[in-house]
Amino acid sequence: MSILVTGGAGFIGSHVCGKLLARNENVICVDNFNDYYDPIKKDGNIKGFLKNPNFKLYKGDIRNFDKLDGVFKENKIGKVVHLAAMVGVRYSIENPSIYSDVNVKGTKNLLKLGVEHKIKNFVFGSSSSIYGISKKIPFNENDGGIQISPYANTKKEGEKLCKEYNKKYGLNVTCLRFFTVYGPNGRPDMAPYKFTKLIDEGKAIPVYGDGKTKRDYTYITDIVDGIIAALDKNFAFEIINLGDSNPIELRYFISLIEKNLGKKAKIKQEPMQPGDVPITFADISKAKKLLNYNPKVKIEEGIRMFVGWYKNAND
Repeated sequence: MSILVTGGAGFIGSHVCGKLLARNENVICVDNFNDYYDPIKKDGNIKGFLKNPNFKLYKGDIRNFDKLDGVFKENKIGKVVHLAAMVGVRYSIENPSIYSDVNVKGTKNLLKLGVEHKIKNFVFGSSSSIYGISKKIPFNENDGGIQISPYANTKKEGEKLCKEYNKKYGLNVTCLRFFTVYGPNGRPDMAPYKFTKLIDEGKAIPVYGDGKTKRDYTYITDIVDGIIAALDKNFAFEIINLGDSNPIELRYFISLIEKNLGKKAKIKQEPMQPGDVPITFADISKAKKLLNYNPKVKIEEGIRMFVGWYKNAND
């Protein structure tokens, strides 16, 4: 049996592939290597896997049903970790149509093939952006949120599709809502990488609002542990938060990068951006109960390890 990881060359996906390979699983990776950020970074993410006989790479788009069908037919796929998506809240506001096309149509293709090929479990990478501006803190899976970006809307639609395929066809699906994931190989458009690079180069970092916004930063190894636990469980249908449950103020976050780089940030004050929210805060009681999830890496240690990786990668 093989495990299909879509978006497997991306940040989270490549870490999931690495963890599965370390368990001697057969891993099928599908990624379209799009140019949202430099595809060379994705090449680097999976370079170490290419000689592993348990790893197989397909370059393809999840919107291409026939291509995906061929992947399923060529391999005995038992489980799916679906992480492929158009990402980024701000970019989605400028380009909403491609988000709907990739994140909704692509997810429906995979769910349909999951049913046709009788897979045992489907893990869907969802997002904390679904909660939008929520009055109830911390964010609980049972609370309704008001989505304020096309990206968030597509993730909500993806969850609805997952529930539909569970109810209609009995497909086992777990939707995992990720909270601001960071760590080695992190996406260059996200604050941890972007701020570290700009501070290191002596360039100004854009700070939107008053610097008091808070994010529930979650280290990549903790997220991967949650994904693997969900993959092993085979729930009928669940929606589960994966976060650190410890919101960090932006100003403190910047100070940790400064400390580990040994450089002072130059701040460029900017107005709050459309799609931004004042806080993200995961209630992880359900994850603890169902997945034995217990985030281990606190922000101080996580930023230390991330900046250490960044320095080594850019020497």
